[in-house]
Amino acid sequence: MAQTNERKGWSPQAKGAVIGGATGAAAGAIIHKRNRVVGGAVGAVVGAGAGYGVGKIIDNKQKKKEAERIAAANRAAAANRAANARLASSSRKATAPAAAKAPATALVAAQPEMAYNANSMAYLASNGFLPNPDFGDTDKPYHTSEYRRKSW
Repeated sequence: MAQTNERKGWSPQAKGAVIGGATGAAAGAIIHKRNRVVGGAVGAVVGAGAGYGVGKIIDNKQKKKEAERIAAANRAAAANRAANARLASSSRKATAPAAAKAPATALVAAQPEMAYNANSMAYLASNGFLPNPDFGDTDKPYHTSEYRRKSW
């Protein structure tokens, strides 16, 4: 049974440990004149530890930034859904002949979790944001956003 494993890149901690270990080994060997092997070994251990710590800090910053970006996208999506719900409830209050004349204000679902109307579409398009039909498809760009972004 053939199993395909996607190779993932090194974590920031691993990169930091390797770079720190190599740098520490070289520095230890240069600094410890009497026994360069011991100096290199001690330098490698200290450098790897310090490099791991730096890598962990970098990884935590990246995770925090990604979490903030996702939270902002979720807030924007919730606000858009609330605005669309308000527009939908206000359009239900209109009389039947008026609703029949204005099909442009009716909600149109681009995807089950995204609903847009003509007014919000015009606003989004004028500001450079368009519905993202590839939302959730990890093979496509901007798969984490409900909106496509300006590319110019």
